[in-house]
Amino acid sequence: MTVQQNDNDNPTQESEEGLPEQPVEVMEEEGFKPESDDPIEKLESELQAAQLEAVEARQDMLRMQADMENLRKRLMREHEKTRLRSLERFMSDLLPVRDSLERGLEAASDPAATVEALTEGKQLIMKMLSKAMGDHGLKTIDPLGEPFDPEKHEAMTMLTSDQLEENTVIDVIEKGYQLNDRLIRPAKVVVSRKP
Repeated sequence: MTVQQNDNDNPTQESEEGLPEQPVEVMEEEGFKPESDDPIEKLESELQAAQLEAVEARQDMLRMQADMENLRKRLMREHEKTRLRSLERFMSDLLPVRDSLERGLEAASDPAATVEALTEGKQLIMKMLSKAMGDHGLKTIDPLGEPFDPEKHEAMTMLTSDQLEENTVIDVIEKGYQLNDRLIRPAKVVVSRKP
């Protein structure tokens, strides 16, 4: 290929067939750069490409971090709303028990109240409370006569007994409770042992 001058004093490239090609300046203005065998230019172009890729990767990572933070905040808000809703439901179930206790106190101050009526009122309140707590997953642990279970019982003392097998619960000092299979309070018990 040879370079010739045309009428405008711009060098043009001539192909091997002798036909003129686009002027060199026009090719450079259009973004065409002839490939260079210079290793420094090649490395610089690779560096620019790598830097551009690193910037894009960083932007992607920052977007992903922001998305994860937004997701974490949303899940925390939803968890708090769920907790408050379940607490609200539990409290609304306890309100009738509180109302009954207030009425029971008013009835106890009445001079015409009998012990039987007050006892019956307390039994009804206890039944209401047990139902409200049971509806929310609370179970009573009352292990009288059962084998001692260290997972659910706390031995307060041991007594010798000829009639019962060893490590049997003889007496329940304080009942235990578990909520949805999770122990809240172990039952405080008296356990048998051989003489």
